[in-house]
Amino acid sequence: MQTLVERGCGLDVHQATVVACLLMVLKNGKVYKEIRTFGTTTRELLALREWLLSQGCTNVAMESTGVYWKPVYAILEGVALELVVANAQHVKKVPGRKTDVKDAEWIADLLCHGLLRPSFVPPPSIRALRDLLRYRRKLVESQAAERNRLLKLLETANIKLASVATDVFGMCGRLMLRALIEGKATSQEMAELAKGLPRKKIPQLEQALEGKLEEHHRFLLHLQLDRLEAAEKDLAVLEQRIQEKLRPYEAQLTLLDEIPGVDWTLAAAIIAEFGVDMSVFGGTSQLASWAGVCPGNNESAGKRHNSRIPKGNVYLKTALVEAANAAARTKGTYLRDKFYRLKARRGYKRAVVAVAHKILVAIYHMLSHKVRYHDLGDLYLDHLNKHHLTRNLVRRLERLGYTVTLELAA
Repeated sequence: MQTLVERGCGLDVHQATVVACLLMVLKNGKVYKEIRTFGTTTRELLALREWLLSQGCTNVAMESTGVYWKPVYAILEGVALELVVANAQHVKKVPGRKTDVKDAEWIADLLCHGLLRPSFVPPPSIRALRDLLRYRRKLVESQAAERNRLLKLLETANIKLASVATDVFGMCGRLMLRALIEGKATSQEMAELAKGLPRKKIPQLEQALEGKLEEHHRFLLHLQLDRLEAAEKDLAVLEQRIQEKLRPYEAQLTLLDEIPGVDWTLAAAIIAEFGVDMSVFGGTSQLASWAGVCPGNNESAGKRHNSRIPKGNVYLKTALVEAANAAARTKGTYLRDKFYRLKARRGYKRAVVAVAHKILVAIYHMLSHKVRYHDLGDLYLDHLNKHHLTRNLVRRLERLGYTVTLELAA
């Protein structure tokens, strides 16, 4: 097989070491191979970069092993090297004698023959935004978990505040929680802390706040409420930082906000995962496969079998599914009509993934051509097959005993 890269290097990246195999095709057709091992500290990685540049290396490939490839990529990025980060499942060697050196040789061999498919690595600005949005998601999840633990603790102490109050963590609810922690006020005094509309429920609140709250309950309640408020403060600071990073993408955010089910948070998460440059993807099919919202392939002997959707980008997939769930509740839209048609035939899960795929395709075209979102309307699918729909509706009415006469409206 003819080599496509004359000077390529394969890196087998680990937590503490990086094994590099440099392959160079000489003028006489022979292949010169040199193997070196470097550490993963910044000084060692800079030495790796200098060695590659001194040897005239043009291409470097590595596996996407956890987070260990990221510092290596950051050091080698921005110099005269074409970097390839490959999916580890795509470069797995035939089982047998496996060592770090042979893994590096195998990656270098695949690179030189052009057999590696590069993974999408966004530019540094998008990577920074991605880190912020992913950490925001973790903070929101931890905040929700802390709220659930606090509510569970109240139920353990037979405090039925969640059954009466609309929002336990609102202004009035927090005043009552602080009063419960202090343990000095009576249930009637705590119920009087309600303000506005909740004052109509003072008798119910008084009964709900009568429980068996022990000392260790108050101690845990104090810790959980402090942790919840600390998470809220951190989330506010983080969102302010995210807004600063999103200023260059205000035009794209405005476009994405027009899609039913997509709000500011989801639009920011979508931009943070794959950026705004759609030219890096070959088309909507490749983008849908990368996101994990396309059907899987499972065919053997000419028969198609049931298959799961690919794993894809978990953060992007969950954001798209969340948007699809919201779009399914937006009345008068094409996405809602499509969701309920698919749900009746294929079930809820397949329908919501299909709507998520529709949203992703719309995002691709909107960002590629810088056009606004145009909703087809909830009657679009009816007009596509108007005669078939009319015939079916007439038959259903006739089976119910009616005589149907059709007449076009003026």
